[in-house]
Amino acid sequence: MSSNFPVSSNFTGWLATETDGSITLAPTTLAVDDLPPGEVTIRVTHSSVNFKDALAVTPRGGVVRDYPIVPGIDLAGEVVASDDPTIAVGDTVLAHGYEIGTGRHGGYAEYARVPADWVVPLNGLSVQTSLSAHDAVAIGTAGFTAAMSVAALERHGVSAASGPVLVTGASGGVGSVAVDLLAAQGFEVVASTGKTSAHELLTTLGASSVIGRLPEDPDAKIRPLGKAEWAGVVDCVGGKTLAYALSTTKYGGAVAASGLTGGAALPTTVMPFILRGVALLGIDSVQLPIEQRRGLWQRLANDLRPRHLDKVTTDVPARDLVNVLDQIRDGQHTGRAVVEVSGGF
Repeated sequence: MSSNFPVSSNFTGWLATETDGSITLAPTTLAVDDLPPGEVTIRVTHSSVNFKDALAVTPRGGVVRDYPIVPGIDLAGEVVASDDPTIAVGDTVLAHGYEIGTGRHGGYAEYARVPADWVVPLNGLSVQTSLSAHDAVAIGTAGFTAAMSVAALERHGVSAASGPVLVTGASGGVGSVAVDLLAAQGFEVVASTGKTSAHELLTTLGASSVIGRLPEDPDAKIRPLGKAEWAGVVDCVGGKTLAYALSTTKYGGAVAASGLTGGAALPTTVMPFILRGVALLGIDSVQLPIEQRRGLWQRLANDLRPRHLDKVTTDVPARDLVNVLDQIRDGQHTGRAVVEVSGGF
């Protein structure tokens, strides 16, 4: 093993523990032996906050296999030990998805250990400006999911010439990055959000227009087919919103769906699929094979790099993590939150 890791050292992390159905998250001293198996040990400098992280510290959140656990599904930093010849000590790397922060300790600690085939090396990804650990987690799982959605629409043949593209839940982590990416590719983007305070930001990101939540009447029954409006949709909500998006997508269009905040049920019929040839494209960033993952990160460092990452990102000291998790859970946070793990607990 190549290493400069102080194997006798203890370190600090946010540890979630479950007692009688309640979950407590608190800074805890951890030992090297607490790290899970894996070929690559990383000194974590940055993590981020996603809705899944909030669920990890919510009773009956349904995403964590066993407690106690260090949450944080995104992590980036410097390799301090490696058993893999393709990943060197000193490399700046990113890891997200798989079991990180849900089935094994994640990014809310000063050190993490993961299998080598979960690691995305950041060195040399970009042909121009390098992608830093901070910016990589600012994109993170949410931005990566947005990029997967955009790439899925591209593969389906949706282009800027096809017509307007709708982004639902546009003020959230996935939605805000999707607006940025689509606008940069020349799409006419219609951003849907329930937060009037986010309208100016979404316009800055490139939205051609900003509208309220869809459907406008949350109690209305979704028509099997509505007025055809969208060439494509990036849906970050699910439930009735996804049903509405499907019913209003143009002939031959596609909906890339990644959200569940609106519920897992889909109150629609087969009519959009049969009568309009609409495609429903499921987006899952968790189990994406590593070569495809690294390939998309190559694009995120180059032609799909978000143009306004600084405008959707808030830097959060590790000691303030609980407040941000509460905001994310309650739908009160806009954009992305980067956790400065190396700044101390």
